[in-house]
Amino acid sequence: MVVVAAYIAAQMVADIASLKIGVVAGLAVDMGTFVYPVTFTLRDLVHKTLGKRNAQLLIVTAAVINLAMVLYLMWSASVPGDPDSFGGAEFSMIFAPLWRIVCASILAELVSELVDTEIYHLFVSRVTTRFQWLRVLVSNSVSVPVDNLIFVLIAFSPFAFLGAQLVDSWTVAWEIFVFNLLVKYGVTLVSMPLIYLAPDRDWQGEGT
Repeated sequence: MVVVAAYIAAQMVADIASLKIGVVAGLAVDMGTFVYPVTFTLRDLVHKTLGKRNAQLLIVTAAVINLAMVLYLMWSASVPGDPDSFGGAEFSMIFAPLWRIVCASILAELVSELVDTEIYHLFVSRVTTRFQWLRVLVSNSVSVPVDNLIFVLIAFSPFAFLGAQLVDSWTVAWEIFVFNLLVKYGVTLVSMPLIYLAPDRDWQGEGT
């Protein structure tokens, strides 16, 4: 239950934080990058303890929850603010373009984490049930680039579609891609030990 809750919470925080484009080490980066990669290892942990089908169900459920979140925030941003309250215009300015970020994020999450599920399952069922850290590294090494490519192309390509244009050049989009990829691999390496927090049961039968 804790891992499932952490997985969904990390996705939601990453989606919202991605609205801020920061500059770290001289490169542009969306600030959700430092949170989101943990979800890959959390997904592996769910897969390990609850099986493949439940991991797939979690991925789809998280996507629906994120979509509900963005729809509610966009509706909230569209409601006229009380003239005597503070921050109404700022709230609308921040959350109005959330649609493009979350569309990109949801699609990237669905595709990459379903890919992660298949790679992880193939590894434990066809390769070895030993070296748990390696199953995380192998599955993430495939899913992270897939996620990064889909997310950056939709969210940060310098074209105005699915809402506001968030960057104005391919140079910025490329910087975000490179930095995101490096950070996501770094977080993968740091978070790999989390896989040892639960007993290993998913390798039996079909992993369901």
